[in-house]
Amino acid sequence: MPFTLPPLSRRGFLRGSFAAAAASCLGPLAVRGLHAASAQADPHRFALLSDTHIAADRSETARDTNMAANLEAVVRDVIARSERAGAVLVNGDCAFRDGQKGDYVVFTELLEPLRAAGMPVHLTMGNHDARENFREVVGEARLRPSLMADREVALVRGERAHWLLVDSSTQPMGAGRMGREQLELIARLLDENADRPVIVYGHHNPEDGMSKYPLEDTKEFFAVLAPRRQVKAYIFGHSHRWEIGRHGSGIHLVNLPPTAYVFTDGRPNGWVEAVVQADGLSLELHTLAKAHRQNGEKQRLRWRS
Repeated sequence: MPFTLPPLSRRGFLRGSFAAAAASCLGPLAVRGLHAASAQADPHRFALLSDTHIAADRSETARDTNMAANLEAVVRDVIARSERAGAVLVNGDCAFRDGQKGDYVVFTELLEPLRAAGMPVHLTMGNHDARENFREVVGEARLRPSLMADREVALVRGERAHWLLVDSSTQPMGAGRMGREQLELIARLLDENADRPVIVYGHHNPEDGMSKYPLEDTKEFFAVLAPRRQVKAYIFGHSHRWEIGRHGSGIHLVNLPPTAYVFTDGRPNGWVEAVVQADGLSLELHTLAKAHRQNGEKQRLRWRS
């Protein structure tokens, strides 16, 4: 479920800009701008995080990993980049186990340096998150109310590509599901925004025959995405592994690494720097362990025609 935490500076200006964009572009549908308050930001560059798993107790560990320390390190790394990202997108499982309010208090505190640096933070919900608890904690920080009673999907407009944030989270925790109502809304958003490429951003990985809790309605989801040629990539998390693949339709499949812990020893954790180009997407992996063999690994994805 996508939320937006605006930069801590110039908040009033940003709210007005987003409201004007929504009125002029999609009427009642949610549209959010991607531009950061910082004039130094690159509007085509984004920091992609997933599976932060933050607990109310900052000393909490899992799989020999302190999740809060990992997120702090990633936040410092994002801010320290000489080429500043225009926005940050966190792809679900923000909370540790089941989305307690205290988890989100700490999670949003850990994100404050990004917002203070002028970067808006766009968030989706994962299977370890609880929407109502998150809503209560962030309060007025959210720029837009939910479009659906139990979920939210939003189009975040960019200069070279739009980002479509989708909600695959289900209760109780486990497998993901888009559901018929959301799929209809996704189709509508895509049809009304075919002016440039669209990158779809959601938590659950597609069904691959191996994952324990994948996206249950993968077939129905790609039946919506595949024929709409403006859809160029689906970026997700959930499986805690860094992988690049491709759907049979030509849609790129990008599995983000976790910011928290890995499930398999040797796999990287950290974040991904994405640069949207006229004909595709450039990705660079930034691992928490700087000596990791995949640190700095780059991928160049060219859009399907």
